[in-house]
Amino acid sequence: MRNRILGSLLLVCLSVLSVSASDQSILLTFIPNVQFSPFYVGIDGGYFEEAGFNVTLEHLQEPDVLDLVAVGQANFGIVSGEQVILARAQGRDVVYVFEWFQRYPVGLAYSSALDLSDLSDLSGLKVGIPGRFGASYSGLTTLLHSAGLTEDDIEVVEIGFNAPEVFCLGEIDAAIVYVNNEPLQIRERAQAGDCGAVADVDVVSVASQVDLVSNGMIVSRDLLADEPGAARRMAGALGAALREAIDNPAGAYLTSLNHVDDLPQSADFVAELQAASERQRAFLAANPDRAAIARSRQDLAEALAAQFEAALLTQFNVLLNTIELWEADRLGYSDLASWEAMRETLDLMGYLDGDLGDLADAFTNEFLAGNDG
Repeated sequence: MRNRILGSLLLVCLSVLSVSASDQSILLTFIPNVQFSPFYVGIDGGYFEEAGFNVTLEHLQEPDVLDLVAVGQANFGIVSGEQVILARAQGRDVVYVFEWFQRYPVGLAYSSALDLSDLSDLSGLKVGIPGRFGASYSGLTTLLHSAGLTEDDIEVVEIGFNAPEVFCLGEIDAAIVYVNNEPLQIRERAQAGDCGAVADVDVVSVASQVDLVSNGMIVSRDLLADEPGAARRMAGALGAALREAIDNPAGAYLTSLNHVDDLPQSADFVAELQAASERQRAFLAANPDRAAIARSRQDLAEALAAQFEAALLTQFNVLLNTIELWEADRLGYSDLASWEAMRETLDLMGYLDGDLGDLADAFTNEFLAGNDG
């Protein structure tokens, strides 16, 4: 009997070990980029390992990420909320468990000499867009609807992902852009005198008009049924890594250098970031509030701008801009109203033919740190 009990205990321990040491791929979109720094921090900082995961990152097209998670060939993926809604309309069942981007990353960029404080003044203008797909197209649809306009009121020009180049050639009046990245590129061109008559650029973000659900982590419905603890541990690890990246961007950039081959760097820049990261760790040890931490990021940006050329700082500034899209008092939290707003946008686009079911079933906040439901 004693041997059987010991044997059973050994099997339990081995089972726990296999789960706690499990190899997991997190499926991402795009390519390795500083904007994925929370995942790099999660790996190098040991957050995923402490949660019981040996994580590797794979970059795929967004529909492929969703398909692989939906059929159980991968447990964790990052996709936009709109893709989750579209998947439900096609009968594929995934659950969104962590809202990574708290603000929709798309907006409208235009010359500061052009007054678009009233978006209805877009009527008759040429607006560049990558194409009639994805977050950019959803963003354009939302902005037009908020202004009482439709595509028929503007001239839509499909320009691919070349907004800074096309905008600065003067071929469009405004462009749908990712607000953390492309306005920065346009502004740098303008400051260098390489953007025609444009001296500066203004941006109207989609988030300033409508709260749309954005990018986050999905899991399969089967995983939640079979291993809800795995979803909780992964969401907790991502939340902790995300908070570190938000609070210490210098450290997050340094970690990203291990994962992104073409990130700008120099010996002096790296040394300054190392010193800044250590200072930030000491600052954070005093438990400053969110406003103080935000000011520390701004202070760092200004200090670096006084020491280094703009080209060297571009990707670090992209990280700082992206942090503003991640930041929230409650990381990972998703709100039903933002899902309903996205559903309305997709409906306006004519994308919803199937039965969505109850949108409240498309996401859950159950697995967020410190939350029981």
